[in-house]
Amino acid sequence: MPIMKIPSPLRPYTEGQSSIIAPGEKVSEVLDFTLEQYPLLKKHLLSDDQQLRPFVNVFLGDQNIKELQGIETPLKEDDTLMIIPSIAGG
Repeated sequence: MPIMKIPSPLRPYTEGQSSIIAPGEKVSEVLDFTLEQYPLLKKHLLSDDQQLRPFVNVFLGDQNIKELQGIETPLKEDDTLMIIPSIAGG
């Protein structure tokens, strides 16, 4: 099953989990499973229209899914996804 890696700033919303094994053949299915298991994470990843927030990037290997097929990007059994939120500073 694919693995979803959770960055440190979001782990309080996943009960401290750094990775989640999630069933799915597409990124959307892995995201859905992850958000069902950890509903507090939803507001940090999705906007009101249920789309990924602009500052949230999900990588499949070294490619941003936005450069692939978005949340409809197909996955293989051993793929690893990484959530990488943009961090602003100044």
